[in-house]
Amino acid sequence: MHILIIEDQQKTASFIAKALTEEGFGVDIATNGIDGQHNIEHIHYDLIILDVMLPEKDGWSILEDLRLAKKQTPVLLLTAKDSVEDKVKGLKLGADDYMVKPFAFSELLARIRSILRRGPVREINIISIIDLEIDAIKHQVKRNGIRIDLTPKEFQLLLLMARRQGEVLSRTFIAEQVWEINFNSDTNVVDVAVRRLRRKVDDGFSHSLIHTVRGIGYVFEKR
Repeated sequence: MHILIIEDQQKTASFIAKALTEEGFGVDIATNGIDGQHNIEHIHYDLIILDVMLPEKDGWSILEDLRLAKKQTPVLLLTAKDSVEDKVKGLKLGADDYMVKPFAFSELLARIRSILRRGPVREINIISIIDLEIDAIKHQVKRNGIRIDLTPKEFQLLLLMARRQGEVLSRTFIAEQVWEINFNSDTNVVDVAVRRLRRKVDDGFSHSLIHTVRGIGYVFEKR
């Protein structure tokens, strides 16, 4: 597996590269956005680890250009930008995962392997399953032609699950993507949000789409 690290902090990039090499990966490093873009255009990579705040060309622009070019190379954003808005922006632009610095390499490695196992998440603006339609651009949801009003968080949650149809998502993963990355597992914010979303999306319809996987989390699929 060949991985590209686009990271302007040389110490961080070298640390990740050395550790990944020891795990058996081939690794290239680019320390600015222009060099990173050049590598992406001329070399095939199985995964890209991308910082957001880069000299010459920022990570948002690199990710956006990658997806506009219809390239589905998995991208893991690794950045100090830790706001919910930044995480949502990254996912909307087509990132497969989002990690905040500082980080533990063991977690980074686990996320890399998880991404490589499942393959890239396709950035689809209109998602349809049975009679449900989600418009990611207009932030609209309809079921059987009926408009469903969702809060911003409910829409983010539904879009996350729909884009990963058939994949069991843990409560921790959902919380990291939709809420703050440092999730307090003692709270039930995810369960409460999923219950509310399920009432709006599934109640009154013949087929349920949001299902509980006992002891793990939730899965979005037709049953």
